[in-house]
Amino acid sequence: MNINKKSIFEIKTEAQFNEVALAVFRFQIENIPVYQEFVHHLNPNWISIQHYTDIPFLPIEFFKGHKLIAPNKEAEIAFSSSGTTGSSTSKHFVQDVSYYEDSYQKAFEIFYGAATEYCFLALLPNYLEREGSSLIYMIDDLIKTSQHPESAFLLYDHELLFNKLEKLKKQNQKTVLIGVTYALLDFIEAYQIHFPELIIMETGGMKGRRKEMIREELHQTLCKGFGVKHIHSEYGMTELLSQAYSKGDGIFECPPWMKVMIRDVNDPLSYLEQNKTGGINVIDLANINSCSFIATQDLGKCYRNNTFEVLGRFDNSDIRGCNLLIG
Repeated sequence: MNINKKSIFEIKTEAQFNEVALAVFRFQIENIPVYQEFVHHLNPNWISIQHYTDIPFLPIEFFKGHKLIAPNKEAEIAFSSSGTTGSSTSKHFVQDVSYYEDSYQKAFEIFYGAATEYCFLALLPNYLEREGSSLIYMIDDLIKTSQHPESAFLLYDHELLFNKLEKLKKQNQKTVLIGVTYALLDFIEAYQIHFPELIIMETGGMKGRRKEMIREELHQTLCKGFGVKHIHSEYGMTELLSQAYSKGDGIFECPPWMKVMIRDVNDPLSYLEQNKTGGINVIDLANINSCSFIATQDLGKCYRNNTFEVLGRFDNSDIRGCNLLIG
């Protein structure tokens, strides 16, 4: 089949997902040398694969030491992870950034409606203070798409944010405040607001600024500080071009071209049934020009209706049985 954006972003059924996933898999075997070598090493009989659950998943660490792009192609943009001090960072070389733009625009519309109906406020100081953030690229584009005069990135000006929120509340304006966890907590320590219609979307992470909190405690604190009933979340990463969204209780849902499966940590080539904790594998068909099949370092559980929960990260960086060819 011919792989184009239409076939990826118009997936509606499980059969369609499988068909496109197999086509993307074969395309990447032929065009992405790093993935080709990994698959040949792991499953020389890959040509017989007929279902996406049998496709080999590339450990996410490969994005740290390898350039996942076709040899004859140039990257339109390169996204990079923040990394901790002294650690290497992931690089995602994106050949055609329009796949990313289509992915986040269509996903936001599926879960929340048209971006033009919203005001977007972003409290992402640590992301703004470095280059190469895919999250900043996405939010910047959503801010521009909204064309709302109050839409903006904010660094540490809590008073300005409070005044904007009060104004938007009075206007009954649909508003999304997306922020890194520690920055949202910093804000509600300085200001309390009661804005029940506000969508608070936390992107996770204390980034070493505060002690970690369990999700229930964190969300309870944020709900009280902003006067909302639920805390939304976004699950994405440098190595992906798609995001899953949670509208509360940490339960995420993927757009139709993205899927999460839970692998057995002791046998990474097998998958666990629902409600069992294991490693998160992600299929992101928007990642057509790098790798769509990624074994992450996150731990989670899958539930009914293709929903999932993120429970934390692996303690060790080398996932057992899944570090072939890394180096």
